[in-house]
Amino acid sequence: MPIESNRKPLVIGNWKMNGSSAANASLLRGVLPLVSIFESVDVAICPPFPYLTTVADLLDNSDVGLGAQNLSEQRSGACTGEVSASMLHDVGCRFVLVGHSERRTLYAEDDELVANKFSAALHAGLTPVLCVGETLEQRQRGETRALVTTQLNAVLKVVGITDLARGVIAYEPVWAIGTGETATPGQAQAVHRHIRQWLADRDRTAAAQCRILYGGSVKADNAEQLFGQPDIDGGLIGGASLDVQSFAAICRAAQSEPASDSIAI
Repeated sequence: MPIESNRKPLVIGNWKMNGSSAANASLLRGVLPLVSIFESVDVAICPPFPYLTTVADLLDNSDVGLGAQNLSEQRSGACTGEVSASMLHDVGCRFVLVGHSERRTLYAEDDELVANKFSAALHAGLTPVLCVGETLEQRQRGETRALVTTQLNAVLKVVGITDLARGVIAYEPVWAIGTGETATPGQAQAVHRHIRQWLADRDRTAAAQCRILYGGSVKADNAEQLFGQPDIDGGLIGGASLDVQSFAAICRAAQSEPASDSIAI
């Protein structure tokens, strides 16, 4: 029988290494009134570390959640330059990105480290957003599903299926991040369906509850088609989250009711 779900769409703006105190305030002054009307969509913002507390103040009295872009797998100690999960929770974060493709490719974070960061986030009361995805070369070799499965299995080994489903999964094809290229809705749905089925093979409830986002050059003009796919529950938005009208339009697109779930168990 089909997996029944009442998953609420989630749109997360990842500002990456962009912003300033003045620019952040101006951006949020424009964004918040526009996205606050979308009661059927959860929205979150992930600014750079130095702006977490000021952005938290700007988000006060709104339903927009605060997130961080990274964290340490260590709880505390002699880890100069690192930021722990408990520190993020202390300043008001609800979400944290884990294993973003730029962390994996530019900073050599491997699957084991990503899994330990996911676990650290959960233990501190944060919702980790686990990023998975393939490079263009891996896609061309037909390795997408195997690679994504390996990335998921690494976290499963550390936290188990129930705790894995307490987080969020974001499929972000590396070849479509910041390049202007975007997976077609069908390509994105195929990988999202694979992830949903992988979850269902281990726990049907986990598959029904876990939100799976798409990240990869999502824009105002393609968001509705992407979010209309049955296993895509929203987006992890990069560059477009820095533009008031674009980000608001993407959040608006996430309001649309998706088709019924594609997996039958």
